[in-house]
Parts: sequence; C-alpha cells; structure tokens
Amino acid sequence: MAITDPQFKIRLPSDAKAFIEAEAKANASSQTSEVVRAIRERMKAETRRTQRLEPKGNKFSL
Repeated sequence: MAITDPQFKIRLPSDAKAFIEAEAKANASSQTSEVVRAIRERMKAETRRTQRLEPKGNKFSL
C-alpha cells in the first residue's frame, strides 16, 4: 500500500479493535494490513460463492 492509496476513518466495536490489534501483533503486521487481509478474504469468498451459483445450462452448480 502506498501513501497515495485512498483513506477513510472507521468506527469499530472495542472487541473488533482488540481482535485486529492481536492479529497484527501475532502476524507481525500493521493493523491496516490485517483489515485489508480480512476484506480481501471476504472478497475471495464472495467471488467463489457467486461463481458456484452461476447457471450452468438449465441447472445451478452448487
């Protein structure tokens, strides 16, 4: 990530913030990296889910 990447502020529940802090420490990474990692994992999961549900012929693939 570069300084020129878009930025935004986010409010988190205290338990989510504590989780991000702990994950960053455990992975020797920044909290930003942990948030990005979680978002990208969700993006991959959504992509896989939608690809499974795309129609193949007259049936849906599950």
